[in-house]
Amino acid sequence: MNVGMTVVDSTGDEVGSVTAVQMPGTDVRPDTVAGVAEHLVTTGYLRIDGTGLLSNDVYAGGDQIAGSVEGEPAVVNLRVPRDDLHRAAS
Repeated sequence: MNVGMTVVDSTGDEVGSVTAVQMPGTDVRPDTVAGVAEHLVTTGYLRIDGTGLLSNDVYAGGDQIAGSVEGEPAVVNLRVPRDDLHRAAS
């Protein structure tokens, strides 16, 4: 998975595009609430620049990612709907 890939949730809706990729055990703490942040550090995560009106950046944990497809366009498929993703604090 790479920065710039399109992210699609389990319902087929586009969530946004990948802005950061962190592998499991990273030292980079995501900008989200305590507890969730520690879980994401353990599983690895993607930071996603959300699409749509009033959208925030969100995080998808490694356990929420179904897989990815390279090509044009390159796509990350999630195993959860957009509402199950973790919102960024800012």
